[in-house]
This record gives sequence, structure tokens and C-alpha cells, in this order.
Amino acid sequence: MDAPRRWLSAWHGWLLPWRCLLCGDAGAAGMDLCRDCAAELPRNTSCCAHCALPLAIAAPQCGGCLRKPPPWDAAWAPFRYAWPLDRLETRFKFNRDLAAGRVLATLWQRERCPASLPPLIVPVPLHRRRLRERGYNQALELARPLARALGIPYRHDLLRRIRHTEAQTGLDAVQRRRNLRTAFALNHAASLPAHIVLLDDVCTTGATLEACTHVLKRAGVMRVDVWTLARAPMPGR
Repeated sequence: MDAPRRWLSAWHGWLLPWRCLLCGDAGAAGMDLCRDCAAELPRNTSCCAHCALPLAIAAPQCGGCLRKPPPWDAAWAPFRYAWPLDRLETRFKFNRDLAAGRVLATLWQRERCPASLPPLIVPVPLHRRRLRERGYNQALELARPLARALGIPYRHDLLRRIRHTEAQTGLDAVQRRRNLRTAFALNHAASLPAHIVLLDDVCTTGATLEACTHVLKRAGVMRVDVWTLARAPMPGR
């Protein structure tokens, strides 16, 4: 952390003491999260290298990827979508809790990123109707500070969601893919780099990221990686 950011963190801690959003105890390490709750965060240390699915033992590909690999080239998800991170994510995504979003963004910045960094990060877009309802795009709110920390440009206007779809919650993988068919398009087809990272908050079945990846690859992008803060495990695990 550079000197101005250390100064701002100290000033914030004096004027508005950090307070854990999960248990209410004093926050730590410049976040509204205490050390005990931070220690409980479920890190995705053993996973599939291709889709980031949590596994008992890390592997280059999980069974699902061996049968039908997703269209992207690699994935990074530093956390599993489980307690207590899922509570922070729900507050951020559905309850307009931007403080929870700041905690999640800070956590992501402190994780070790992949060795191969892209020239551009593209957050998954929301349809304008959903954006009006929610007030912000949670993927963009996570992408902006992460891109700044890594020194990588981001483009929130490259992809657009052209078709409003019903909520993905409660749909299985096949229904999610059908729901998202033709839902995305490019805003600007020119000057696309050969390598792009798609960024979203959570990967569940991967249907949204698959739909966006297909759009980018059809436009000539050679490599598409997906970065998500968290990866949901398979049901029953």
C-alpha cells in the first residue's frame, strides 16, 4: 500500500472506526471485516484450472470440462461461494450494501493474481432495466478497483446486454444457457486485443460467462479468461 493510501486508511480508522459487517466486532487490516471472520473466508485453493470448480484435489480439468469444456481458456476464482463470503455477496448484490462491495473488492485485490495478465478487463454487463433496478453493476464495481490495482485498463462499454432475461436464480444449467441465448452483443467491434479477461462476481453454472465468451471469440478475440470473485461448488458438495 502506498503512503497516501496508508494515510487515508489511518484517517478513516480514526474518524470512522472499521466495523466487521458480519459480526459487529472491530474491523482489521483496513477493512470492515474482523480477523476471525476473515479467517473463515472459504478460499478456492483446490480447483479445476479450466473452470475454477472447487475440487477435493486440484486438477487441470474437472469431469465436466473433460466431457464438455467451456469456451473460455482459463479461469481464476480466489474464493468459493460459501459462508461467510456468500453473505457479503448477497448484501452487495441484492441489498445495495456498497460497504460489503468495498470489502469484497479489497479482498480480491489482496489475492495472488494469475501470472498471465491480460491487456484488458471487461466486466459482464447488466441490462439497462436491471441496472435501473439495482442502481449499479456489481461486476463493474469489483472490476474498477482490481484493474486499478493491477494497472490494467478496463472497458465497461465493450459488451452490452441487449435482451432482458428472467433472473438466473432457480434455473438449472440448461435453462440458464437457453435464457441467455442472444442476450449479449458487442458495442465496439474494432481494436479488440487478442487476450481479454471477462470479470463477474460469482460463477455458478458459467452460462453468463459462456454467452459473453462466444460473443468475444466470434469477434476475433483469441484468448478469453474468466475471473470471478467466487465459484459456486456443484450441488451436494
